[in-house]
Amino acid sequence: MLLRQIGVEHEVIPAQVDETVDVPGEPGAHVRALAERKALAVAAGHPGSLVVGADTIVYHRGEILGKPDGFESACRMVSRLAGSLHEVYTGVAIAGPGDRPADSDFEVTRVRFRPLDDEQVRLYVSTEEPFDKAGAYGIQDYGATLVESVEGCYFNVMGLPLVKLIRMLERRGIDYPFGPLRFKAAAGRL
Repeated sequence: MLLRQIGVEHEVIPAQVDETVDVPGEPGAHVRALAERKALAVAAGHPGSLVVGADTIVYHRGEILGKPDGFESACRMVSRLAGSLHEVYTGVAIAGPGDRPADSDFEVTRVRFRPLDDEQVRLYVSTEEPFDKAGAYGIQDYGATLVESVEGCYFNVMGLPLVKLIRMLERRGIDYPFGPLRFKAAAGRL
């Protein structure tokens, strides 16, 4: 959605990578490693393409929060975040074309949730929006009503820090033309 929004033509290709093996525990290194792993996996099958991979997590009080594994898990995550500050980390990696080494980086955004009672949490989770989202919320939909403030890149919270991506492309010699730009986007279990 974000790439389409800025006019970037792309194809989403699922990255077949194991996201549980040999992943650093520090959140920035964690998302950077997974984004690079995804980008390189897709680039291996598409050597002539520029591939972008990304991975997003929520980090709260020293713990990485991934996707919930069901309704109660999502309720626990949202309740945990309610009335507090957390950080959203997104790793971005660019691979290809050819054997060119991958470039990777990450972005951090601080998000504060408003206080929520149990009924509000359960009502939000009943929208089913949280089930495929790190930290059990999506800021771009109903989850916007949970967020009191954002410090940093809003698009990072959605899963792709656009300015970071554009700067990485520019460092690679690719100018964002505010028009058609084509590349492959590695998708995984974000």
